[in-house]
Amino acid sequence: MQYRRLGHSGLQVSELSLGSWVTYHNQVDVAAAREMLAVAMDAGVNFFDNAEAYAVGQSEVVMGEAIKALKWPRLNYIVSTKFFWGLSREGQSVNRKDTLNRKYLTQAIDGSLKRMGLDFIDLVYCHRSDPHTPIEETVWAMSDMINRGKALYWGTSEWSADEIRAAWDIADRHHLHKPVMEQPQYNLFHRKRVEQEYARLYEDIGLGLTTWSPLASGLLTGKYRNGVPEDSRAAVPGMGFLVKGLTDVARNSAVAQLEVIAIELGCSLSQLAIAWAAHNPRVSSVITGASKISQLQENLGALAVLPKLTPEVMTRIDQVSSALAS
Repeated sequence: MQYRRLGHSGLQVSELSLGSWVTYHNQVDVAAAREMLAVAMDAGVNFFDNAEAYAVGQSEVVMGEAIKALKWPRLNYIVSTKFFWGLSREGQSVNRKDTLNRKYLTQAIDGSLKRMGLDFIDLVYCHRSDPHTPIEETVWAMSDMINRGKALYWGTSEWSADEIRAAWDIADRHHLHKPVMEQPQYNLFHRKRVEQEYARLYEDIGLGLTTWSPLASGLLTGKYRNGVPEDSRAAVPGMGFLVKGLTDVARNSAVAQLEVIAIELGCSLSQLAIAWAAHNPRVSSVITGASKISQLQENLGALAVLPKLTPEVMTRIDQVSSALAS
C-alpha cells in the first residue's frame, strides 16, 4: 500500500480506502465490519469513510463499535463523516435536513461523535452544497468545528468548482480553516468533474480528492450485463434508482470490451477499474466498498494492477470508455 498526501495538507491517506455506504447495517453487522476492517488495516488501509445519512446513522454506529472492538491506537486510523441530509427525510425539523446552516452543523457533529464513540472525526465533509445557506455561514461553522477540536480537516462532496473556490476564498479572507478535500464520484464512466471542472483547483488551492464509486455502483464489475442479480447493490431496498444506469446497453457493451483488457492484464474487471481511478495522481484515495471479505480482498488486488497501467494500456481503456463518460 502506498500513501498520498490529502491535497496540500500533511495528512497521508492510503491510496485505497474502505467505505460503508449501503453495506454497513444493511448488509454488514458489527462482527462482519470488525473482520473486514481488520483485513483492510492489515493490508495497509488507514482511511475509513462514513456519513451521518448512511443507514440513518446506523452505519456510524456499526463502524464505531467495530473500531472499538479492534482497540486500534487512535493515531493509526482516519475516519470521516459527512453532513447535509440529516438522519431522516420525514418528520424532521426543518433545520436538520438538507441544510448546512450553523445550527445543524454544530449539533450534527456531536451526534456523529456519540454514534462512533470518538472524541474527534478526522475528516468532515459537507455532503452536498446548500443553495439556501450563505457559503460564508457554512465556512465559519466548519472552521469553528475544527477550532473546538471536534474535527481535524473539512471538505466538500459533490460541490461545483465555483462553490469550492468561493468557500476557500472566504476562509482565506477571514483566516479560517480552509476546505482541504472534495469527495466526488470518479470512475471510467463519470470523470469530467475530476478531470476537467476541478482542473485549476489542484494547483490553485491544493485540493485533495477522496473519490467514490470506482466501480460505477457495480456496473464495472460486469455483473449487470444480464439484468440485476438478487444479491447486488441495485437489489437493496431503496437503491432501485441505480437500475437504469446499471443496465445501459452501450455502457455494458463497453464493459465487455474492458473485460478483455483486464483478462490480458491477468486481473478482474473490478481490479482494473479501481486501479484506473487510483492511477490519477490527483486522487488522494479511492474509496472502495465491500459486503464480504472476498470482495474486499479482490478490491485490494487492484494495487498489483497499478504498475501494469502503461500509457498504451491507458490509451486502450480511454478509447473504450471516454465517449460514454459524463
